[in-house]
Amino acid sequence: MTRCYTAAMHIVGVDFTSAPRRAKPITVAHGHLDVSTLCIERIDAFSDWASYEAWLASPEPWIGAFDFPFGLSRELVTTLGWPLQWAGLVTHCAGLSREELRRTFKAFCDARPVGNKFAHRVTDGPAGSSPSMKWVNPPVAYMFHEGTRRLLAAGVTVFGLHAGDPGRIALEGYPGLVARLVTRASYKSDERARQTPERRAARAAILAALEDGTHPLGVRVVMGKVLRRQLLEDGTADWLDAVLCALAAAWASGQPDYGMPLPLDPVEGWTAGAAHGVPAR
Repeated sequence: MTRCYTAAMHIVGVDFTSAPRRAKPITVAHGHLDVSTLCIERIDAFSDWASYEAWLASPEPWIGAFDFPFGLSRELVTTLGWPLQWAGLVTHCAGLSREELRRTFKAFCDARPVGNKFAHRVTDGPAGSSPSMKWVNPPVAYMFHEGTRRLLAAGVTVFGLHAGDPGRIALEGYPGLVARLVTRASYKSDERARQTPERRAARAAILAALEDGTHPLGVRVVMGKVLRRQLLEDGTADWLDAVLCALAAAWASGQPDYGMPLPLDPVEGWTAGAAHGVPAR
């Protein structure tokens, strides 16, 4: 474990999965921010919902970015007649099974013309993210389904969308947005055969830019040598993605309104870093 500034702001970054297991856990990077330096202390892995929920419900204060969509397209929600406030929408969706959610979204898409099947959130453009109703490649709809209900149950503040514990501030993050600020090259794959030297080189470039602070977010990241080696050699980049989310949270913590355009749409939300001159492409 790397020792950081004990009095500095606690920052977390969460690389999320809708089906945590030993082979693919939820990874949470912990660090402390002092001015413009983020010191990553450790990365925790939660292979089941119970352990993740226990951490999320603990009272220790933090500002964190979570790698899953916090909202759905207003066009989609309005068409379906679902609640138009965040807590109500999350509660409604939590009452649906994953298969019911998939069937509902598929029926919506099937009724639309080719080339315009999915409904996008406003933030998807500047963030370069997939529509949050997408259930395959990647299944971000299931991540919304599993992630938001647990934020609501844990009583955290979901900035701009839901008032909870003021000491635990959750922001939507997207590691791909932060990575693209350094390189457009692919840097990860869950398939071992596709974990190539080129992707390793892309991870090396990302890590070098984070450590130097030579990226548009301007936050310098420091970590121990062992942790750095793990981030470099992990072809899935789950740990690196957790650190990229932590970097987004660190940057947002120094911006007015966490860098978000207020008021936020209470149905759609917003991705940290996808505004105020931070380019996605």
